[in-house]
Amino acid sequence: MVMACVSTVSFSVLINGKPGEPFQPTRGLRQGDPFSPYLFLIISEALSRNIMKCIESGEIKGIRIARGSPTLSHLFFADD
Repeated sequence: MVMACVSTVSFSVLINGKPGEPFQPTRGLRQGDPFSPYLFLIISEALSRNIMKCIESGEIKGIRIARGSPTLSHLFFADD
């Protein structure tokens, strides 16, 4: 589904004020693409929910940093 969103786009460039022939990119997302932050949020949310399901079902368990601390299952960092 994600690849369909990324690979079905087409672009058209204005040449002398008139739209040129539409073309489709072959490289996918690039740095600076306005869709990138949204894609990161969607995928990280899905990953987080899947991790929580695994914890609730007992497939995996988190770790405790210290005695009496809450269980830590996952952290997400974004360096932009």
